[in-house]
Amino acid sequence: MSEQHKELHGDDNLHRVRHSLAHVMAAAVQELFPGVKFGIGPAIDNGFYYDFDLEHHFVPEDLKTIEKKMKNLIGAAHKFERVELSRAEALRHFAEKGEKYKVELINDLPDDAVISVYRSGPFEDLCKGPHVDHFGKLKAFKLTSIAGAYWRGSEKNPMLQRIYGVAFETQPELDAYLKQQEEAARRDHRKLGKQLDLYSINEVVGPGLVLWHPNGARIRHSIETFWKEEHFKGGYDLVNTPHIGRAGLWETSGHLGFYSASMYAPMKIDEIEYYAKPMNCPFHIEIYKSRSRSYRDLPLRWAELGTVYRFEKAGVLHGLLRVRGFTQDDAHIICTPEQMESETIEVLRFSMNILRTFGLTDIKAYLATRPPDAVGDPALWEAAQRSLRAAADKEGVAVELDEGGGAFYGPKIDLKVKDAIGREWQMSTIQFDFNEPERFKMEYTASDGQKHRPYMIHRALLGSLERFFGVLIEHYAGNFPAWLAPVQAKVLSITSEEEDYAREIAGKLKAAGVRVATDLRPDMINGKIRDAALEKPPYIVIVGKKEKEAGNISLRLRGNRSVFGVDTGEFIKNLSGEIAARENTPRY
Repeated sequence: MSEQHKELHGDDNLHRVRHSLAHVMAAAVQELFPGVKFGIGPAIDNGFYYDFDLEHHFVPEDLKTIEKKMKNLIGAAHKFERVELSRAEALRHFAEKGEKYKVELINDLPDDAVISVYRSGPFEDLCKGPHVDHFGKLKAFKLTSIAGAYWRGSEKNPMLQRIYGVAFETQPELDAYLKQQEEAARRDHRKLGKQLDLYSINEVVGPGLVLWHPNGARIRHSIETFWKEEHFKGGYDLVNTPHIGRAGLWETSGHLGFYSASMYAPMKIDEIEYYAKPMNCPFHIEIYKSRSRSYRDLPLRWAELGTVYRFEKAGVLHGLLRVRGFTQDDAHIICTPEQMESETIEVLRFSMNILRTFGLTDIKAYLATRPPDAVGDPALWEAAQRSLRAAADKEGVAVELDEGGGAFYGPKIDLKVKDAIGREWQMSTIQFDFNEPERFKMEYTASDGQKHRPYMIHRALLGSLERFFGVLIEHYAGNFPAWLAPVQAKVLSITSEEEDYAREIAGKLKAAGVRVATDLRPDMINGKIRDAALEKPPYIVIVGKKEKEAGNISLRLRGNRSVFGVDTGEFIKNLSGEIAARENTPRY
């Protein structure tokens, strides 16, 4: 299951509504397209889907027909009735109906599993529930899209047709969601990336590999510069590591044992196998081990903008949000047990401040605790979990607990942010690791003169520059604040008589460190303003006869606002201050 379509399990009412609507949709398809065979139909984030096997190929017009049939069935208010069957009864029943996918599912169930069927009017399905009482309780839904989906997610299995729907308990909630989706489509980073000439991905270079164009690279430079400055202020040192490493490194780290499906095939150099790195941490550990360490050296805070490569199936690649090569803003904090809590508090504070600078202020923490297969001393886990919780409490950030949801090698806190239209995005991860220090036999000499294992905390703050950039594009809808915008001011002349004055203004802006562009074409000014607005600079500077005679400028601002007769020196001072302070709200 992809991250975008996470299957949900639960007993809350909204889950029941969505799960029940999947059955209603399947019932409608069964009436409209006799002979259809059924895959699965779960509730998912914001809605539901069902997978179908039939000769007819669904087209968008079919969704309206299916929706209409669903509403007719809902009007009939069929009850959901649960029937339990023995394994033999269930196998015989679905085999007689020719439902091969259901038969396969039954065969995979444990011997002691309770096998239940839900019947509702003309439709029945192998299902463990739960559902609403009857169809009549289902109101607010809409079918949204059609996609192909391999049975059980395997390319070796048949391709089925999947219909997605969204559903909420009330019509106003559905309307709000659909409006949000319309706004999300307007903000789609793939569309804006092309419009603003920020980046591209093509088949010649390879899917999932990003080409940063000059405009995008300008923004990336601003992000990286800020990132580096803040890390130096925060007591970090920067490191750089290679793109490949010997197989033995990845064997020691455990990646070849646990993560090889996400790694690319090895290359041979001098008859020795090397792998493109999927992560930076083993290299940082080798830097640590390059000499002996004392407790007086700790904590060490090492950060890197390191490009890594991970195999992702073609079907899950998605613009900048899911790629195969990306630059991870990685950091590792190596400390003593006594420093653990203070370092955790500091790294969370640091992460929150960075995110807030980008205008991402609605932040929530998710704390994942010790799973059953965990490695390491349970007491260390408890101490680490307490420090993560203490850090979140000190920052005043809301925490949702994910009991047993940690990785096997340590607990973690994920920071998720809501963007300008209320969507939640995974951002920073602060992850303890009790595994790698042991595997690599990391040591430091403590005050007692004995060798001890240090604690290691992984921290990806922005996640990756590519994904973070995609989120920023959509958060700002391409209207980047001045400190990030590739062009911070664009100067337009109204007629050829003001060309020299426009060049003079542009020169003053450039001298002040402003990224500036000009449009001196002999075209009508309204057309030039329209063209400039499509590029979304924070400020469009317009100079005509009046401005030239008065020695000032006029501004065209986002939202079609205009300000006339602005003193040039005052504008440059305000814009320079806005950029230097990395303000997200314009001063004009």
